[in-house]
Amino acid sequence: MDVLIIGAGVGGLAVARVLLAAGHRVRIFEQAPARREGGKALLVWSNGNAVLNDLGIGLDDVGARIDRIDALTSGGRLRMSMNIAHAADRYGFPTKAVPRRDLMDRLADGLPDDLVHYGMTCRSVTQDENGVTVTFADGSTATGDLLIGADGHHSAVRRHLWGDGAVRPATFGTWQGLSPIEIPITDTTRHLMITGREGACGLMPAGNGLLQWWFDTRWSSAAPRPTAPLAELRRRFGHWASPVPEVLAAATEDDLEFFGHHWNKVRRVWGEGRVTLVGDAAHTMPPTLGQGANQTLEDAWVLGQEIAKGGDDPAVRLRAYEQARYPHISLVSRMAKRNPANWRTPPLFARLIPETAQTAMLARFSNRLTATAAPPV
Repeated sequence: MDVLIIGAGVGGLAVARVLLAAGHRVRIFEQAPARREGGKALLVWSNGNAVLNDLGIGLDDVGARIDRIDALTSGGRLRMSMNIAHAADRYGFPTKAVPRRDLMDRLADGLPDDLVHYGMTCRSVTQDENGVTVTFADGSTATGDLLIGADGHHSAVRRHLWGDGAVRPATFGTWQGLSPIEIPITDTTRHLMITGREGACGLMPAGNGLLQWWFDTRWSSAAPRPTAPLAELRRRFGHWASPVPEVLAAATEDDLEFFGHHWNKVRRVWGEGRVTLVGDAAHTMPPTLGQGANQTLEDAWVLGQEIAKGGDDPAVRLRAYEQARYPHISLVSRMAKRNPANWRTPPLFARLIPETAQTAMLARFSNRLTATAAPPV
C-alpha cells in the first residue's frame, strides 16, 4: 500500500519504520522547514522499550536507566517508592530516560533520505473508495491508500476528522530543562518526584551527566507568562529541601522550556474511512504518567500488526487498530488527567502501595507487553 503520514515526530517515524519493514510505500509530510532538534528527555518505560526493540532500535548506549522512583514531600520526607527495576526483570526491557534528540536519531537511522518532505502544511483532506488525498498550503497534493495523522496535539488531520475544540487546556503547566547539573542524583538510577503546596518537581538522570528537571505549577491558558520565569521558580520552590535549591541555582534561563498541559477524551473510534491518528493527535494528555511517547510507540506497533493482517478494505484494519488501542490508551489518558504526579498523598497511606505496583500497571497500559506473541515487525 501507499501510505501518507502527516508529522515527522516520534509517531510518524515509528509508523514509517513499521510499514517500510512490511514492504509498503511511505511518504512523510512535515510542516516544519527542517528536522526539529528541540525537546528535553523522555521516559521510555518497559512497554515503549519493547516496541523499540521490535523496530530494531536499542537504547543500551544512550540515556540513563531508571530503576527506582521515590516520591518525596517538599520537606524531603519519603512518601512512597516504586521499584521500576522489577518491571525490567518481569518484561525484559528496562525503563530509560533518553534525550529526545537521541531517540529521534535512533528512529531516523536507516530510513530513506528522501522519506520526509519538510515545509508541507496540511490544509485539507478528502477521500473516496479508491484513496485519500491531502492538499498542502502551497497548493500541491499527495494521494495514497491510507493517511496517518501523526501531527501532535495541534493536529490538522484531527481537525479534519473531529472539528475544532476537541483538545482542552488542563490545570497545570510545566517548566522544564535538560542540563548538566552536578548533584549526586545525576549519576544514579533514581528518579525523584517531589510535591508540595506550591506544585511539583521532577528530577531524572538522562545520561552523560545530564539531569532532566521540571516544575509543575497551576496554569491557565489565559494567564500571562512570567517575565522572569526562573526567578519565579526560585521564589516558589527555592525553600524546598535539597536537592531542589541546588537545581534551581544551577539552572539558567536558556535551559527553560514551557508547555501547558492539554487533554482530550479518547474516542472509541478516532478515525474515518482510510484515515486514522496516532500519538497526541488521537490522545493528547498531561505528561504526569510519563507515558506519552510510549503510547505513541504502542500505536505504531498495533497499527503495524493490524495492517499486516491484510484484507480488501483497509478501513477495516484501521478501525481494528483503534478498537485494540482504546482500552489501554483510555485508561492512561484518564489517569494522566487526574495529575497523579501532583498528588500530595500522605506518606502513611502511600507506603501501603506495593513498591512493585507499577509492574502490573504497565501491563494494563500496554498492548505490546500483553500480546501472547510479539514477533518483530
